[in-house]
Amino acid sequence: MKVYLGADHRGFDAKESLKSYLSEKGWTVIDEGALTKEPTDDYPDFAYPVAKAVAEEPGSRGVLLCGSGMGMDVVANKVRGVRATVGYSKDAIIHARAHDDINVLTLAADVLSAKEIGEFVESFLETPLDPGERHMRRLKKIEEIENNER
Repeated sequence: MKVYLGADHRGFDAKESLKSYLSEKGWTVIDEGALTKEPTDDYPDFAYPVAKAVAEEPGSRGVLLCGSGMGMDVVANKVRGVRATVGYSKDAIIHARAHDDINVLTLAADVLSAKEIGEFVESFLETPLDPGERHMRRLKKIEEIENNER
């Protein structure tokens, strides 16, 4: 599975650490930027390419890092086929993967430690979708909403 990473200046250092961590664990990592730490960069410039790549490549995942995780989340959810959420705990991320089939995880680099980020991302990457009828029914409804809104 490919893992697309993106971060603005506030998430840059965390992204670089995460990139090394995931590569060492054997994940295929594609860095969509920022490639240098620029204090004047804008998070949509990195969130959009990650979200677009994930939407175009079923089975891939995306991880976005900025100060709060929220701006990246807003951008990622504008892309059809992306189900992104801000990760705030390991349990919440596991739930979101298993029940909501999230394919992009956004994280708050300003408040999470490198250890937490690693644990959160591992949970995100390793948790399968629960194929239960209620989850599939809800995901179908989300898809219908998405198709009617665009």
